[in-house]
Amino acid sequence: MNDIAHNLAQVRDKISAAALRCGRASEDVALLAVSKTKPASAVAEAIDAGQRAFGENYVQEGVDKIRHFQEQGVTGLQWHFIGPLQSNKSRLVAEHFDWCHTVDRLRIASRLSDQRPAGMPPLNILIQINISDEESKSGIPLAELDALADQVAELPGVCLRGLMAIPAPVSNYERQFAVAQQMAVAFDALKLRYPTVDTLSLGMSDDMEAAIAAGSTLVRIGTAIFGARDYTKN
Repeated sequence: MNDIAHNLAQVRDKISAAALRCGRASEDVALLAVSKTKPASAVAEAIDAGQRAFGENYVQEGVDKIRHFQEQGVTGLQWHFIGPLQSNKSRLVAEHFDWCHTVDRLRIASRLSDQRPAGMPPLNILIQINISDEESKSGIPLAELDALADQVAELPGVCLRGLMAIPAPVSNYERQFAVAQQMAVAFDALKLRYPTVDTLSLGMSDDMEAAIAAGSTLVRIGTAIFGARDYTKN
């Protein structure tokens, strides 16, 4: 077993254990392998180990990987864009990715809808919430969620699937859980309003257990799978 396969197995075990501790089924929590800055060869190792969903933060890097595996004839992969999205890059996301986690304004959602090719299913999107009110973070306050969700749900080229957040890092489990629970409450309310909503993208390596306990349905894990990142390439 190579390192990436071994790491994936360990991460999956941790997800299962965290789910079981709070009375959830392990299959209720999906794993998104964050492959940003990692070469296609590393992604290929993860694919060989059974991973199918990958998250990318940089548009062109992600598109290059998507095209690479399409040319290789690899099917059944899911590509999630999880980085900040500028308007001038929206077309690339709309044309290549399956999901976008970082919608935080109607203008971006409208562009993604308009630019989604007619032959593709609607782009799955998550509304990003700035749950810790950090000035440096993208996302909207929870108070603005209902209005934006109403507008996004009307767009034909996208499908509203839920919420995403990147909470401020804290080491205390109780504080992690309290923030995650705020997201879970908002997610549950959104599910009651829109039948397509089923995804709460919440939790990374350091707060995964608390996120799962609160109700996250998808955790985003990178370094624990692929090792430390080299940001000098971006």
